[in-house]
Amino acid sequence: MTERPAGLGWTFLTNHARVLVQIARDPGIRVRDIATRCLLTERAVQRIIVDLEAAGYLTHERQGRVNHYRVITGKQLRHPADAGPTLAELLAALLR
Repeated sequence: MTERPAGLGWTFLTNHARVLVQIARDPGIRVRDIATRCLLTERAVQRIIVDLEAAGYLTHERQGRVNHYRVITGKQLRHPADAGPTLAELLAALLR
């Protein structure tokens, strides 16, 4: 069996989690800056934000030319195997 180089093939965090962490750190962050920090395209970040809003994990409000995001921290995690912890508990671990 051929070994894969370390770090390729899978990751512990999804792109959705990475984007959410960046927004939780800075609710006024620009899509461009999220994309840079998460190593994603701006379009991918926009799609993820739409997903997060549609699932009720995030809202945004336009303030002038800038979006201001609000993470809905009381929301339960989505996957049945992750039932129990809230988004706030997950973010607390990831934002340390």
